[in-house]
Amino acid sequence: MPATTLDTTTALVLIDLQKGIAALPGAPVPSKEVVERGARLATAFRARGLPVVLVNVAGGAPGRTQTARPAGSPPADWAELVPELDRQPGDILVTKQQWGAFHGTNLDLELRRRGVTQVVLAGIATSIGVESTARAAHEHGYHVTLATDAMTDLDADAHRNSLEKIFPRLGETDTTEAILELLG
Repeated sequence: MPATTLDTTTALVLIDLQKGIAALPGAPVPSKEVVERGARLATAFRARGLPVVLVNVAGGAPGRTQTARPAGSPPADWAELVPELDRQPGDILVTKQQWGAFHGTNLDLELRRRGVTQVVLAGIATSIGVESTARAAHEHGYHVTLATDAMTDLDADAHRNSLEKIFPRLGETDTTEAILELLG
């Protein structure tokens, strides 16, 4: 469903646009394009005095999985936000240890303190960090809008599944341009 409206107090939440993740090849959208679109959204939200949340991941949830975790330590700058986001003093920084930006962080508190009722989500990876955050935002009662061309995955099929099967059940989806038009 195309995005119909943005609430007066809508926050932009950019997921894992950090050096170590943005350097990976995105599928089907190149990671570079996701970063560019995320930066455009951030600039527009800031210009309207709306909250911008920059999320990075600096760890992983414990527990056994069938998929092997990367061996060794990531590079020192792996979790640093990409400079294209032009982090500003008023931005909210959330560092997470799990896939989603709500679990184990102060994101919900930060949003509620600002009267936020809606979130626009974008980032990498669609089926992991973005989807987990969208699910939690929906469960917390936020209106959810997903900027579909400002997200990508490491797996094009997983990306497509999130866009076609999951996101329509969690909120509205639309392009960066359409969301910018709604911002006015």
